[in-house]
Amino acid sequence: MSFPTDTERPPDICLLLRVHAEQRWLANEVVPILRQLEPPGSIAEDDAGAALAYLEVLWLEAGLRAAETDAAYAKLEQGAESSSRIIGERARRYHAAVRRLRETVGRRVRRLTGSEEHASGEAANS
Repeated sequence: MSFPTDTERPPDICLLLRVHAEQRWLANEVVPILRQLEPPGSIAEDDAGAALAYLEVLWLEAGLRAAETDAAYAKLEQGAESSSRIIGERARRYHAAVRRLRETVGRRVRRLTGSEEHASGEAANS
């Protein structure tokens, strides 16, 4: 059994799948690490460097996922007439919600790492 590729799916369905995957990645992979690292003194100083490096790697992956999601959104906007109005609107709202989540998580990542270089997930919003 083979699964359809993004080029074989309607743009609204593709966006829904991408945005859902990004939301789950942020909620299940990045946010739990942030919760562990944010409380002061929650990590021994010896382990802080490795923990922050791991967070940076997760955030880079989040940026790649954000770029894929935003590309799916752009594809939906280019061919808006070919998608279902109802599903397309729901996909757009879900995308907007995940962009807000992405921005919030990005601020938290930058606060921990103290670097603007980690805005990659938010840069994909533009």
